[in-house]
Amino acid sequence: MPLHALVGALRLVILAWAALAFAPLHAQEQAPPPEIVFADVRVFDGTSKTLSQRVDVLVRGNVIAAIGQDVAQPGPGTIVIEGRGRTLMPGLIDNHVHMMFNSLSPAQMLEPDMGLEKVMQLSAGQARAMLLRGFTAVRDVGGPSFELKRLIDSGRVIGPRIWPSGPMISQTSGHADLRLPDEPSRRFTGKIPRAEQVWASVIADGRAEVLTAVRENLRLGASQIKIAAGGGTSSEYDPLDVTQYTLDEMKAAVDAASDWNTYVTVHAYHPKSVRRAIEAGVTVIEHGNLLDEDTLRLMADKGVWLSAQMLVESTEAMDPRRREKRRPVIEGQKRVWPMAKRLGVKLAWGTDFLFEPGLNAQQNAYLLRLKPYFTPAELLRLATHDNAQLLALSGPRTPYEGRLGVVEEGALADLILVEGDPLAEIDLIADPERNFAVIMKDGRIVKGAR
Repeated sequence: MPLHALVGALRLVILAWAALAFAPLHAQEQAPPPEIVFADVRVFDGTSKTLSQRVDVLVRGNVIAAIGQDVAQPGPGTIVIEGRGRTLMPGLIDNHVHMMFNSLSPAQMLEPDMGLEKVMQLSAGQARAMLLRGFTAVRDVGGPSFELKRLIDSGRVIGPRIWPSGPMISQTSGHADLRLPDEPSRRFTGKIPRAEQVWASVIADGRAEVLTAVRENLRLGASQIKIAAGGGTSSEYDPLDVTQYTLDEMKAAVDAASDWNTYVTVHAYHPKSVRRAIEAGVTVIEHGNLLDEDTLRLMADKGVWLSAQMLVESTEAMDPRRREKRRPVIEGQKRVWPMAKRLGVKLAWGTDFLFEPGLNAQQNAYLLRLKPYFTPAELLRLATHDNAQLLALSGPRTPYEGRLGVVEEGALADLILVEGDPLAEIDLIADPERNFAVIMKDGRIVKGAR
């Protein structure tokens, strides 16, 4: 089913979601966790090529208070987790997710009993499962995730920290033009498309409309801005090779985001759209599977990030037309990853699951698809420290204060206790249910010893 055809069915689902989710933005009052000691652990700190010697790690509140030998004398209420030489590492980070759109399949959206209660169960269940896979933070790069973030931050839903972009901003006929075939342009009829009514995406043409769209997302709480700069494989109207948004329109998005001290990331595959985005001042490129060496070298020289994925060729649920459209993207990713690494491009990683909830369970395994190009230490650094550095680009718009992606004194206590040594056996992270003994988010244990 074409992506735009899902919007009509999705409308009632999101409206029902939003009815519950517009709750007060402040988190519920919760008692601070007690002191927690991970005793006798070996630490992967997020950057090193080897594990530390056996140490203790003290968590006080939501931060790592101390690392070393005998860092604390356990007092009343202190929780001691015996590491027995197991590995303590930072929580995993996925930098390209769609928290709403990865929870429901096209068939589920069309079910007659898809009411509010079922939607909430599915969405909350996927968020919880993601956290229990060890993903303590994610960057949502398109969709109405503000509401889910509120529920998680308030403690009513268990899930990862979310850096929301809000609805992707697109030109008419662009990658996020999700109108149904019978929906005419808002400009000519004054009728707001259904996708825009539920903040699934926003169509904005010309500098003035782009400024308004960006500012509206920022008003709603976006930590960064996502726009479509080129064709896509899951969209109906735009061929893969097209370039979207003029230089002036892209600059408008960058200007508005920069005024809010945050950045713009763009959906783009090929050199023309990426070069235009770089000229406009864009900070991050999503995908980039069709890039050539000269453009990647330009990105390295300019310090522009590449947030890339390593996708499978197809799935059982994939529409045949989409499978054919994405063939060059699949072929290109095998070339771009090693070339970008060799040229020194700043790299981030994500999964980009969309309308196929069955893929979510493979989130950890998708990182391991990069094994031909990265050592185990490099893979873990990519999904922890490096991804956290990209999250930090949001500056003061970052929704959570503190450092992530590292096990260091003063950093936020998002931690995983791993059964074994993932630097020696990286495949351990593909089975979090078996191999992640303890998962901690914000100083609170969400799986394991209590």
